[in-house]
Amino acid sequence: MGNSWLTFQPEKASSFAGQVDALFYVITALTIFFTAAVGITILILVNKYKRGKKADRSNPVHDHQLIEAIWTFTPLVMALAIFVWSTNMYIHMRTMPKHSYEAYVIGKQWMWHIQHPNGIRENNELTVPAGQPVKLTMISQDVIHAFYVPAFRSQYHVVPGRYTSMWFTPTKPGSYHIFCNMLCGTQHSEMVGKVNVLSPKDFAAWLDKSGNRFTETPKTLAQAGEQLFNDMRCGTCHGVENTERGPSLHNLLGSTRVFTNGATQVADEDYLRESMIDPFARITKGYSNTMPVYVYKKQINEEQIRNIIEYIKSLGTTKPASSQPAPAGLR
Repeated sequence: MGNSWLTFQPEKASSFAGQVDALFYVITALTIFFTAAVGITILILVNKYKRGKKADRSNPVHDHQLIEAIWTFTPLVMALAIFVWSTNMYIHMRTMPKHSYEAYVIGKQWMWHIQHPNGIRENNELTVPAGQPVKLTMISQDVIHAFYVPAFRSQYHVVPGRYTSMWFTPTKPGSYHIFCNMLCGTQHSEMVGKVNVLSPKDFAAWLDKSGNRFTETPKTLAQAGEQLFNDMRCGTCHGVENTERGPSLHNLLGSTRVFTNGATQVADEDYLRESMIDPFARITKGYSNTMPVYVYKKQINEEQIRNIIEYIKSLGTTKPASSQPAPAGLR
């Protein structure tokens, strides 16, 4: 963190920081300038034309087209410029990079639980490499939270019932605060943590060291999901090929699903999650509501759901295409 106890902004530690700060300072400067300009003009005119003061009040000017055009179009052009600037920045920040290090965040009252793809887990800490885009896939186990790293100028809501995502590229090693930026209960102020940014070499060493802490090599998320899949006997209905009992899950992610009511849906991660905890919400054409909803909704938590999704993703993905026939669904 910064060396001075008196700072006017968090440390800049991501590729977004400079862009966000520039936009913030331009908006702040324009606000101060126009506030001062209007305020000073009012004070000058009040002093000049106040009661009892000699001033030429004959032939008052009721309109001035040049001045009116200037004070109308100048702020308009500035506002449109800021709109274009901020919109481009927002699109960039919300467009997830194709090649990034991905971690999974579960928000709980009142802690952050982190899962890494190789099976390593952290509580209230997130360890990532410097100089590489990092994508977070997030969900809440209870109420709405917000994952906020001031030094990265990055924040996004973590909500129950669906996945949200955010990304950033850390630019220098260090330790940076994580806050929950959404009031989430009595211990909201204690829902804090830190992002540990390591050099690529140190991050690789951390992965090895963290893995060696266990008596056995930790299972990756996909491996843990496969074990859950087998323990729950999911393969009884969902095999390599479609059967009368249930459709195959191979190449499921990204495929187009067709439901009994005629609606369609591209199978994304939210769809996979819903299909596990509420399988009767949307039933794939050709199947009925035979999946035992109570088994999954009451017996698996968000961490286990994430593991099963990673296992299903490991079975292959399909790029959506309108000309491609809709394959059988998850249920």
